[in-house]
Amino acid sequence: METVAAVKYGGRKKGTPNRLTKEVRAVLKELVFDEISQVQSHFEKLDPKERIELLIKLMPYVCPKIQTASHSLNEPIDFGF
Repeated sequence: METVAAVKYGGRKKGTPNRLTKEVRAVLKELVFDEISQVQSHFEKLDPKERIELLIKLMPYVCPKIQTASHSLNEPIDFGF
């Protein structure tokens, strides 16, 4: 059974950016930048439990998680020299 390639009529040409996506991103970017200036005042209004919960959620974006290093008894040690 042969498959027939679909013929495309109209629409955006390959490589042409989607105008709606570009406009939505611009609006969201503006909203985020406007809100950033108010983050500190919003944070100060939270009760201590909510502050800790928010900080815990934000930490992975600032501090990478540390992974434990382990070594097996029969595994050779390679110091990279």
